[in-house]
Amino acid sequence: MAGGASNVSANPLKLDVRSHLKCLGICMIVTVSSFQYGLDYALVGGLMAMPGFLKVFGYYDEKMHKWAIDPTVQQLISSLMTIGTFVGSLLVGPFSQRFGRRQGLWVASLLNFISTAIMLGTTNLGALYFARFVLGISVGWFLTFAQVYINEVSPAHLRGIVFAIYQSQLSIGSITGAAVDYGTHLMPGKEAYRIPLAVFFVAPTIQSICLFFFPESPRWLMTQGKTDEAERSLRRLRNKDIDEAEFQAEFNEIRVSTAEQIENHQNGKQLWFELWKGTNLRRTLLSIAIICFHCANGSSWINIYTTYFLTIAGVDNAFAYSAMVTCMGLIGVLSSLFFVRHVQRRLIVMVGVAACGLCQLAFAITWTVAPGSVAAAKCVIAFISLFTFFYVAYAPYAWLLGGEYPNNHLRAHTYGLGTALNFLGNWLGVFTAPYFINPASLGWNAKYGYIWFGSNMILLVFTFFFIPETKDRTLEEIHEMFEARVPARKFKGYVCESTRAMAHAAAKSQDFELSHAEQGAAAVARKSKEEGPVEAAGAPVAKTE
Repeated sequence: MAGGASNVSANPLKLDVRSHLKCLGICMIVTVSSFQYGLDYALVGGLMAMPGFLKVFGYYDEKMHKWAIDPTVQQLISSLMTIGTFVGSLLVGPFSQRFGRRQGLWVASLLNFISTAIMLGTTNLGALYFARFVLGISVGWFLTFAQVYINEVSPAHLRGIVFAIYQSQLSIGSITGAAVDYGTHLMPGKEAYRIPLAVFFVAPTIQSICLFFFPESPRWLMTQGKTDEAERSLRRLRNKDIDEAEFQAEFNEIRVSTAEQIENHQNGKQLWFELWKGTNLRRTLLSIAIICFHCANGSSWINIYTTYFLTIAGVDNAFAYSAMVTCMGLIGVLSSLFFVRHVQRRLIVMVGVAACGLCQLAFAITWTVAPGSVAAAKCVIAFISLFTFFYVAYAPYAWLLGGEYPNNHLRAHTYGLGTALNFLGNWLGVFTAPYFINPASLGWNAKYGYIWFGSNMILLVFTFFFIPETKDRTLEEIHEMFEARVPARKFKGYVCESTRAMAHAAAKSQDFELSHAEQGAAAVARKSKEEGPVEAAGAPVAKTE
């Protein structure tokens, strides 16, 4: 393995978009999984400010003369879903090792249906807590299996676009949740929260039906030793008119590299130990770290408590502003579609975390200077909107990097562990936020942003020194660079000679076979010219007079 000066990728595919529209369409349906996550964040945050919901699960505050919710109940409703995602994500690796990626998405849909039905029918807090936990397992599986799948099936140069689509689905889910909440929040009865909850049925139903027509991940099939099925799966993911040499080059790269990656692997029980051995240790730690950026930048408390936060900040029409903030996230991720193919991923992440930190610092300072004022409230809205824009613009590429670093046979275990720890961090943020922002506790309000400014600055420094650049690299190239122990700052200019040789070996073989076929055809033509017409394929050739 040799390093070089130029960043020439070994990706044998055509580096355009049009040639891969079929695969992009499949990935778009799979990313519907993230719609559920965004929907939950927006819906549940709004439910806790609805009189119809509070009459069932809250209490009437005689002093304030309005319906309210106990901070502990608020914490459990929000955080139990996050605990569920933690537990579910830890189970992704073992389940995926045996059953694959598609089966995981189907099970996630089943759990979603069960938990949603319980939430719609119960008026008991215990049952609601249980349903939130089960829904968390479902959401964790949706997120993790979907991201592992699209990481493994999408072409290297389009993974950034696919993850931008993934994040846009999450934003659309949040917008849908905020909009439905806004439309029902004034209803006095249980329908105020039951109508929004019913939306949880829509996306999993669509995805479950479509999955019958989608192939399993070829890289997962290859780790199971199912070479023929892996080849058929890859063909279904690529356009039918793909050049055969191009297809064989990609397939050969996956086949040879995966065989190398699992050479020392014996059984599934050893995978948890392999994560921490040799070069896998670095890959595991980096994957977990970049995935946990999502909880470490303060997004969890802003996402789920935006409506509640704006309400206690004295902002009029908090539901409408919450929907506006969510729309800013969609604008952010759509904007990223225009630069993700041209800008380094490290730079996108660095700008993102820096901007998120400065936004939190800005509204914290504002609330310190003029707490409770109209001007401060407007400033809070402005900087929460900007925070959401920058966070959602960079967030998909943190998920993407986390899925690119692990080996093929360790990806589900590593990604599941990273996702679990991220949701553990989210739970910590969601669970502790009421102590800081609730007037009945510390009542810090927007000053809570000081803590998260410091956290984002740490992420900025970590990215600069430790996060490798993987833009346009195939998963097999990334494997080669980690095995060669390339420093993070040299990933960009490294030339993957071994992976390139794998890819071109099949192409040369294809050219060799074509060359022999052409030589044979030429020999037949010469013989035919010398001796006259000959029989072809056993059929007599009519001679002309």
